[in-house]
Formats: sequence, structure tokens, C-alpha cells
Amino acid sequence: MAYRVTFIPGDGTGPEISEAVQRVLEATGVDFEWDFQDAGADVYEREGTPLPDRVIESIKERKLAIKGPITTPVGSGFRSVNVALRKELDLYACLRPCKAYEGVRTRFPETDIVLVRENHEDLYAGIEYELGDPRTEKLRQFIKETEGTELREDIGVSIKPISIHGTQRIVRAAFEYAKANGRRKVTLAHKANIMKHTDGLFLRVGREVAENEYPDVEFEDRIIDNLCNQLVTRPEEYDVVVLPNLYGDIVSDLGAGMIGGLGLAPGANIGDEYAVFEAVHGSAPKYKGQNKVNPMALMLSGVMLLRHIDEREAADRMEGAIAEVIREGKSVTYDMKPTRDDPTAVGTSEVATAIIEKMETVAV
Repeated sequence: MAYRVTFIPGDGTGPEISEAVQRVLEATGVDFEWDFQDAGADVYEREGTPLPDRVIESIKERKLAIKGPITTPVGSGFRSVNVALRKELDLYACLRPCKAYEGVRTRFPETDIVLVRENHEDLYAGIEYELGDPRTEKLRQFIKETEGTELREDIGVSIKPISIHGTQRIVRAAFEYAKANGRRKVTLAHKANIMKHTDGLFLRVGREVAENEYPDVEFEDRIIDNLCNQLVTRPEEYDVVVLPNLYGDIVSDLGAGMIGGLGLAPGANIGDEYAVFEAVHGSAPKYKGQNKVNPMALMLSGVMLLRHIDEREAADRMEGAIAEVIREGKSVTYDMKPTRDDPTAVGTSEVATAIIEKMETVAV
């Protein structure tokens, strides 16, 4: 029986990356029934919205989606399609594996961690008070009257909400991922020593979930600045790391840098009902149509999709083939060569072809 999956090719270089990933996923032997749905900048020009209702309806019907990169305009135009999908589908957990493969130029070859980022709360909840807005002055007066703290008049303010509900489910997501994927430890990152009523709540509730529901999985916590220090000095000590929204955003890019860059950084946004798999990187519109960019991040997101649907043998073969192509260093794009102008670099499509050929011989 075929797995019914929504496929959003994206814009910019998204369609050519997506085509390569589609070929590799189909070559695993797993049967897919794709529902291709356009979204992004090109759709915005035609339909007045970058995320038509039909896209959401397709994902709600199929429960699964894989998405190529989509452009988010800077300073104008529509807001992020990625953020809209997370909110509309309640995709509260962002999974970002960061694994260093042999053959990648990195100072951190021991890295093999999974970052689990909360998607809806924290400073990214979008509750802001603008400089000069009368509501900002009301808030300033409220804080003065209740806390005795007089804030400057020339301020903008962001609110940092952290809830018991949001914390419980993101910490559970981290432990469930650890158990399903044979991971040994979950580390909770926070700044509870300073933000005692937000990060402090995140830490307290996280500890309760760990102690009461997952006593068989090792648990620890780290202050966020200390975590960043230790990630780049002894990354082998970390396994699954669960973080509030803002820290998770920053540390996931740190993790991508540790494994060779965004071209190797897969991701998934997961909720109780739906799951959307996507690369971490953007759409690189300046390279559109040039068959140049690295498709491996979205391919590794496809590996995550296969594991999510419990097609683990296919996932292992696909990841093994990707790893072997990286190790050999021949059929890789320019960003994975010793120099970016290396004439032996291959294109997006050729990477897919090499990985498909490797899947026929790789042992799992």
C-alpha cells in the first residue's frame, strides 16, 4: 500500500532539489503516492497568498508532507510559509539532527546530536509592543506599578511566554524520539538561573516529565551558554537536546555549522497529527535553474520521513548511500569540495543519480 504524502516543491532552487529527492525516495522501493502542491513566492504572485488553503487541506488529509525550500521576503511581502504551516497544523516540535559524516570538512567529526526545538512559545510567540505605541506605555506603567521597575520610555517590548502544556509536550517529544531511535540521553537547555519564572518553569516541568514518565532514559540539564561552550569542545557527550524556541533556533544553526553547513542539515516539524519534513536552508533564488545546489539536506529530511513511517530498512539504505557518496567526495556539489570553484563538482541531479546507484550496493 502506497504512503500518501503531500509534496511541496517550493520556489527558487526548491523544485530542482525536490525532483532529485523524489527520485531517491522512489528508488528506495517504498511506494509513495504524491500530491504535488505549489506554495511560495510564485504562488503569491498568481493567487495573492503564498500558502493557499488547498495546501493545508492536502496535508490534513494525508498527515505527511515533504517540502522544498520557500523564499521568505526580507522586510516586505508575506510572512514565512514555514511559520504559517507550524501554526496552522500545530507542529510544535522541530527536529534538527546534526550528524557529521566521514568526508565532510569539520572540526567536530564526533558530532551526532538531535536538537528538539519548541515551535510556538518563548520570544518567538510574536507578542510585541512597538516603540511609540500607546499600549507600550500602558505596559510600561503596569510594570512600574506592579514590579517597581521603571523602564525607559524609548523601548520596544517582546513577551516571553512559557507554559506547562507547551513544555510537557516538547519534552515528551524529545524522550519519545530518543526511545524510538535508540538514543541514550536527553539534555534540557535553559537559562533558569536568570529567567526563573519562564526558563525556570521549563526546567521544573521538564524534570517532572523526565522523572515521572521516562525514568529509563538518562536526563540532565545545561544552562544554554554552557551548552554552547560544551557543544564545540566535547560534542560527543550530547545526544538529544531539547530547547525553548529561541535557543533552539540559534543552536540548530550552530549544529549545522558543526557538521559542514546548511547543505547537510535536515529538519522536520512534528505535531500530534501531522508531520512536515524540510531542509533547514533557504531557497537560494540566485541559483534557480542552474542545477548547482546541494540536495542532501532535503534528502536527509527524506530519511527522517522514512523513519517516521517506520520504513527503517529503506531509511538506513538511503542514509548509508548518502554517507558513502559524501565519504568518496566525487559526486558532490561545489560546497562540499575542497574549494568552491573545483571543476569536478557535480550538479543537483547528478548527486541524486550517484546516491541511487550506491543504494544498490550499500550494506545496512
